[in-house]
Amino acid sequence: MPDAMSERRRILYGRRQGRRLRPGQRDLVENHLPQIEIDLAGDPAGIPTDGEIWLEIGFGGGEHLSWQARANPDVTIIGCEPFINGVVKLLGDLKRHRTGNVRLFRDDARLLLARLQPGSLDRAFILFPDPWPKTRHHKRRMVSDEVIGRLATLMRAGGELRIATDDPGYLEWILWHMRRHPEFAWLARGPEDWRRRPDDWPPTRYEEKAIAAGRACAFLRYRRRPHD
Repeated sequence: MPDAMSERRRILYGRRQGRRLRPGQRDLVENHLPQIEIDLAGDPAGIPTDGEIWLEIGFGGGEHLSWQARANPDVTIIGCEPFINGVVKLLGDLKRHRTGNVRLFRDDARLLLARLQPGSLDRAFILFPDPWPKTRHHKRRMVSDEVIGRLATLMRAGGELRIATDDPGYLEWILWHMRRHPEFAWLARGPEDWRRRPDDWPPTRYEEKAIAAGRACAFLRYRRRPHD
């Protein structure tokens, strides 16, 4: 496993909390979250290993993850998100729909990537990650050689990686980095293949805000080629 994926605690540049949690939200954190949270320090054996496993890195408010979990009840979906207000929103949705196939990790996703078993993921999502537009902040971007290289190791042959962005500069960055990793084949055959979401790719609040602001969104799909 590469040294860059070591288990040192990473610096998270985004927020961990916004508005103060209400009593009902605190109850979800105290009583529901521990039942589905992955704790690498306390119970690393709790990482799912059986059946089909999907991973969403940075699920925001959880709209996409919740929809996918309900539409695919036989799949275990791991969601990574350090922002507690987004976690609470998803927890409420999971409880309301009695969704039981989701596990959550509330820290830097790269820490979890370092612990997952090679060839264990069938699908991965990086949807509308923070573009960090300033050049000096580009090193903070989630789409990087480090992360894509690790996902190439973790994903099974034929697995699908989905990435979305509404930032033109970040789109160029993503396309450039993905071309550096021949393990992934871009599934687009024409512009409409990445300008429109597939039917099994639900919208998120962030996407709706981007469209309302007049920003075009790109929906990229990559297939993991057979392992050597």
